[in-house]
Amino acid sequence: MAQPSSRQELIDYALRKLGSPVLEINIDDDQIDDLVDDAIQIFNERHFDGVEEMFLKHEFTQDELDRGKATSQTDSDNTAGIVTTTGTSTTISGYGTTTSSFVENSNFIQIPDSVIGIEKIFKFDSSSISGGMFSIKYQLFLNDLYYFNSVELLQYSMTKSYLESIDFLLTPEKQIRFNKKQNRLYLDMDYNSINVGDFIVIDCQRILNPNDFTKVYNDPFLKMYLTALMKRQWGQNLIKFRGVKLPGGLELNGREIYDDGQREIDAILQKMQLEYELPPLDFIG
Repeated sequence: MAQPSSRQELIDYALRKLGSPVLEINIDDDQIDDLVDDAIQIFNERHFDGVEEMFLKHEFTQDELDRGKATSQTDSDNTAGIVTTTGTSTTISGYGTTTSSFVENSNFIQIPDSVIGIEKIFKFDSSSISGGMFSIKYQLFLNDLYYFNSVELLQYSMTKSYLESIDFLLTPEKQIRFNKKQNRLYLDMDYNSINVGDFIVIDCQRILNPNDFTKVYNDPFLKMYLTALMKRQWGQNLIKFRGVKLPGGLELNGREIYDDGQREIDAILQKMQLEYELPPLDFIG
C-alpha cells in the first residue's frame, strides 16, 4: 500500500518503487533489513519528526549518592566508583619517563538508550527564591492580590525579573555532561545537598520507536531515503556482473544503477538539511 504502517509494508513499498514485481530486485533480505535500520537511524538522528521532547523524572538512590560523594583521599570511607588512570610520557633525555595519575568519580545516572540528547535538568530543591509556598514571589503576589487593580504591572514584572536574577546568582543551573554513546548523564554538583528520594526532571529528546508510532513508516523522507539506499545496494550487488551477456544480448549495468542510487541519496540528504532538519540556531549569525 502507498501508506505503509509497518516495517514490511515499507519494504514492499520501496521494492515496488524500484520495479518489483515486474523486475527482479537482486537484494538479500538481510541486506534489506540492514538498510531499513540505517534509514530509521538517520531519521531519528536528523529529522525533526524523528524525536520527541520529553521530561523524564528521576529519583536519586543511595548508590548514586555514594558514587557522587566518593573521594580518593586515603582516610575516606567512601571510594565507590572511583576510577584511577595514568599517563606515561615519552622518554626524556637524561631523565627517563614520568607518570601522572588522574582520579575521577562516577557521578552519573544511567540514561535509557532511546534518549539521544539532553538540554538541561530542572531544579529539584525548594531553596530557590521562586520556589515553594513561602517564596518571595508567591508572598508578593498573595499580598497584592486584593489590591491588584492598583498594582502597576510594569513594577510587578520588574520586581519578578530582579528576584529571578538574584535566584540565578544564588542557585545557578546544575552543570551537566552527556554523550549519547555512553548513555550517562554526569551531574557536576554538590551531592551533599541532596538526599535519597529527591527528584530531578530531565529535559531531553527521545527517539520515536516506529513500532509504537507506525506513522513513522509513512514519512516521505524515510520512504525516499530507503528506496535510494536499496537502489544503491542493488547496483552494488550487480557491479561484479558487468559485461556479462544475458540471453537476447542484454547486459546488466550495475555501475549505472549504483551511481543513480548514490546521486539520489546525495540529493535527499541535501534536501534533509533544507527541509527536514532543525537549523543549528546557536551558530547562525
